[in-house]
Amino acid sequence: MRFALILSLVAAGAAAPAMAADGTPTFTKDVAPIFYKSCIECHRATMFAPMSLTSFEDARPWLRSIKQRVMARTMPPWGADMPHGVLRNDPRLTDQEVQTIVSWIDGGAPKGDIADMPKMPALADGWTIGKPDAVYSMTEEYKIPASGTIEYLYLRIPVNLPEDRWYTAVEIKPSARAHVHHIIAYTEPSSDKPTRPGNTFGPTNITGVSPNKPGLVFEPGVAKLLRAGHDIILQMHYTTNGKEAVDRTQVGFVFAKEPPKQIHVTGLAVQPRFLIPAGDPNAEVKAVTELRQDTLMTSLTPHMHVRGKDMTYTALYPDGTSEVLLRVPKYDFNWQITYDLAKPKVLPKGTKVEVVAHFDNSPGNKYNPDPTKDVKWGDQTWEEMMIGFWGSVVDAPAASQQQKQ
Repeated sequence: MRFALILSLVAAGAAAPAMAADGTPTFTKDVAPIFYKSCIECHRATMFAPMSLTSFEDARPWLRSIKQRVMARTMPPWGADMPHGVLRNDPRLTDQEVQTIVSWIDGGAPKGDIADMPKMPALADGWTIGKPDAVYSMTEEYKIPASGTIEYLYLRIPVNLPEDRWYTAVEIKPSARAHVHHIIAYTEPSSDKPTRPGNTFGPTNITGVSPNKPGLVFEPGVAKLLRAGHDIILQMHYTTNGKEAVDRTQVGFVFAKEPPKQIHVTGLAVQPRFLIPAGDPNAEVKAVTELRQDTLMTSLTPHMHVRGKDMTYTALYPDGTSEVLLRVPKYDFNWQITYDLAKPKVLPKGTKVEVVAHFDNSPGNKYNPDPTKDVKWGDQTWEEMMIGFWGSVVDAPAASQQQKQ
């Protein structure tokens, strides 16, 4: 019986029509352009998605899953509900694009004429930022056990550049992604002494990575500084999941071809003092940061753990008015997205950035490790955090604009 079922499935796959009936979308002409625009940054060989969607043969075995995900609007992943056009990296499919994919699948998923196949976008194997100019790796592998709690590690990657270098894109690439809660990279002066915890969000912060997070690419004219004589420090938060693994994380950089006009900096509103009651489905936590200077905000990145439910950023202006900067009603720890503003937002000195988050500590949250326990701030996934990060840019000092790369 089982053998017959396998044969029938193989026969069904072999019988897929190469050409479409009148009006039925085809992969080559109608579906591939959608996948290439919104999906293959992650769904391609060498990347972290579970399957590739770059060809008809790759996509064909996944038709049922593709249809379910696009109709439920869970793919591409996106937690914000801001109107189209507000966020530059909004990958959401239009109603027409969803209908095209569904009609293609319902119509037998024809391949179509290969002459209609669009050109594959230029993408670097294993990287979302393009081909890096430099890649720095952990000096040795780290063996992750199958079980137990792993405290934060601070691992040094020797760099020690002879001169400062500006970079326009950066990506942290762990080799054991399923075991990484997060990594935060920063630099400190080169040293042979044991590495101790440092200022992860200070002026030498590089970037961070969490599950399924792509690299960071700045707008033209914007960069950050990789300092001469410094090494990269990785704050590593590994988690165990029942399987042993080996990790050797890499950090890739794309260097600027000319001195930047603006420098990227990171701000945040954080609230470490909270208690989420056991069983509470909608516990609220609030953080507020007052800006000490005019700020040109470019992006926002909510961060919570598995009880995180939603987060809203609001600008409370000095004149008494307010404006919602970002609403994320469907926060998902597995997709910690940086939301890039299509038009950078000027926030005058004295503006308060208010961040309000809600947490679901009830049995109804399928990701909840234990709804019977009160939850406080903590490093581990079964504890919680509440941080509203944002990116902004400041004018580069005159000296950096004159610097020769």
